[in-house]
Amino acid sequence: MAETNGREPAGTDLGPLLAVMARLRSPDGCPWDRQQTHESLKPYLIEEAYELLDAIDAGDDAALIEELGDVLLQVVFHVTIAAETGRFTMQDVVDGLTAKLIRRHPHVFGDAEAKDAADVARLWAQIKQREAAPGGAEPPGVRSLLDGLAKGLPALMEAEKLQRRAARVGFEWDDVDGAWQKVREELDELREAVSRHGQDPSAPARAELEEELGDVLFALVNVARYVQVDPEQSLRAANAKFRRRFRYIEARAAELGKDLSEMSLAEMDALWDEAKENGGG
Repeated sequence: MAETNGREPAGTDLGPLLAVMARLRSPDGCPWDRQQTHESLKPYLIEEAYELLDAIDAGDDAALIEELGDVLLQVVFHVTIAAETGRFTMQDVVDGLTAKLIRRHPHVFGDAEAKDAADVARLWAQIKQREAAPGGAEPPGVRSLLDGLAKGLPALMEAEKLQRRAARVGFEWDDVDGAWQKVREELDELREAVSRHGQDPSAPARAELEEELGDVLFALVNVARYVQVDPEQSLRAANAKFRRRFRYIEARAAELGKDLSEMSLAEMDALWDEAKENGGG
């Protein structure tokens, strides 16, 4: 791994990487790479982003380097496809990003002031609203604060962003107690809906249960926002913990010569508790 002094060398060159991708996309290059489009690559970008998150969670620099490279590959892939028809180049992407970073940090590159991260967030939001308006003018009154969120965001992340945007104009409780009360209300409504419908498979019943469950999850995301915990990351961690503990149950069952499908819930619960006690998450 190259030695660093905390700053990226100014001469870092993407040229060789762009040349390799251009070669892969050439008539005598790779058949798979040649047939890809912006649309066909969408699943890979999502997959690589999540693999990058896994590398960050693992704290593994070697994996982080590899996964950052895979994400960068997706950028280079899309740029190469666009450049083939003269739409834009990597320089256009770099120039646009550089200009945006300068424009959205007037407290660093201009005369604006920002004493803390909250001030920075407010400045950023104001600038984004101006940019979204026609001609860069102040946005019209009909424009929503909720406009502009990516449609493909994970649901928990989208909920947190919607709530955070609404909070900018004071649409929130004074403290977390209000958010907790909302969770209790929504849980009661979900419990009542479950009592009414039980295992009813009809569409109306499913629709109501889905709505009530969604309200509970949305309310819980709001609690997470108040206590400054990332709900998406929290659920990812819970999933990982469940995976570790369940695999422990599987391994112990195998050691005991038992088949999970033949074990009682009490027996599996005992192994689950054993997993907790033995560092299984």
